Amino acid sequence: MTQLLITGALVIDGSGSPGYHADVAVDAGRIVAIGNDLPAAHRTIDANGLVLSPGFIDMHSHSDLQILVNPDHTAKVSQGVTLEVLGQDGLSFAPIDDPTRAAVRRQIAGWNGEPDDFDFTWSTVAGYLDRLDQGIACNAAYLVPQGTLRMMVVGTSNRPASASELAQMKELLADGLREGAVGMSSGLTYTPGMFASTDELVALCEVIAQYGGYYAPHQRSYGKGALEAYAEMVEVARRSGCALHLTHAVMNFAPNAGRGTDLVAMIDAALASGVDVTTDTYPYLPGATTLAAILPSWTAEGGVDALLSRLRDPAARSKITYELEQVGSDGCHGCIVEWDTIEIGGVRNPSLSSAVGQTVAALARRDGHSPSDIFFDLLLQDDLATSILQHVGHEENVRAIMRHQSHTGGSDGILVGGKPHPRSWGTFPRYLAHYVRELGVLDLADCIHHLTGRPARRLWLPDRGLVREGYVADLVLFDPDTVRDTATFPEPRQQAAGIPYVLVNGTPVIDDSHRTAALPGRSIRRTSIS
Repeated sequence: MTQLLITGALVIDGSGSPGYHADVAVDAGRIVAIGNDLPAAHRTIDANGLVLSPGFIDMHSHSDLQILVNPDHTAKVSQGVTLEVLGQDGLSFAPIDDPTRAAVRRQIAGWNGEPDDFDFTWSTVAGYLDRLDQGIACNAAYLVPQGTLRMMVVGTSNRPASASELAQMKELLADGLREGAVGMSSGLTYTPGMFASTDELVALCEVIAQYGGYYAPHQRSYGKGALEAYAEMVEVARRSGCALHLTHAVMNFAPNAGRGTDLVAMIDAALASGVDVTTDTYPYLPGATTLAAILPSWTAEGGVDALLSRLRDPAARSKITYELEQVGSDGCHGCIVEWDTIEIGGVRNPSLSSAVGQTVAALARRDGHSPSDIFFDLLLQDDLATSILQHVGHEENVRAIMRHQSHTGGSDGILVGGKPHPRSWGTFPRYLAHYVRELGVLDLADCIHHLTGRPARRLWLPDRGLVREGYVADLVLFDPDTVRDTATFPEPRQQAAGIPYVLVNGTPVIDDSHRTAALPGRSIRRTSIS
């Protein structure tokens, strides 16, 4: 007798094909039968009125530590995520050495928090994946972070890598790919990854191409120079022969209003010329990052302590303010900063908690200081750990990119802070509710393909992303009429409605809308690469 029988569901299988009604049997973590009048099982779920789809794949996630620190991970599994891709934006925790780990922990505390007494038991990609295999809520794949590689080998100086340094980075990357990483990420507006030249990126991407992975860059600009930055990434893929995945593919800030179609045209041209390109987006207008990220890049040269010293120096503060408010900092994507668009999402220093949910402009009015002084003081008092929401998106661009054949879903979710972006809890139900049911931007079968089958193909997963016999039973049951995101900007930590069941590797992690105690997730490794 099989473990579980799901009866009466509308099966939308992740291929983009229309749905059909069928029963689905699950046993030993896999789908063992699809049909009608299937034999009885130990447990039956009556799915009449519900859609059964593959589990959603979050192609851009920042759960690298939180998936271990808070294994409940309700934010993700409750919205139907059964696999997320970690190691994003060029900064993460494997491979790593002790000095680099200390620097990275400090630099991206706004993404991952700074958990007390956390036991870092690994230094390699294999070690990190082994740690995940001890039990997590959903499955996880990993990208080797290019910025971390550069910090380990070159340091934080703004200079070209030497031939020997480049060779060392390539070998570290190859080791990570051999150990199971699915590709490499970059954060080209973050130090020290931003100091890599196009040629250096091409050389690293040639290694990725050799091992069959893909390159996932956070590019050099999403603002004033966005199209040029996208064009550079396409050129890196073309020259290296590497597959390209454009993460959080947005056209933000005032100069890009209405220009989403220009990006789509560029992607179409790249595809027509033979470049393998995919994208991911989140279905919201505001972005999220750290407050320190909008600083000019020159301020970070030499590492965190050098940066903090500059923030205390009146002459440096004056220069930074001029670049931010008059010229357009490269950290703010070449755009002049608008302090009323920058909302504080989270702080590590409890004495700063009253700033959470306020814009920098509002804090300046409250305290009677200039916005730039508020900015500097927050960075110093919070040791750079402040996270922000940046309200700079354009709805027409979101829709144009979302409709494209290259598109997949990614939350870009940060799980820490007093008021994180609601996309951490609401991305996937928001696609289904707002952009399918309410607006009709995508039809339901096409949207599910974007969130399941298409990203599984990008990850070269032979047995996930579809409802097929023999496939792993990563499955979601949801009500197409009531599914919706309940997470909001004022109250971002809210469980989605209308998703009563989620299975990871055949085990329920959401059962009758409640989180179970199960931790059936494991690392997803590129075992097919040589």
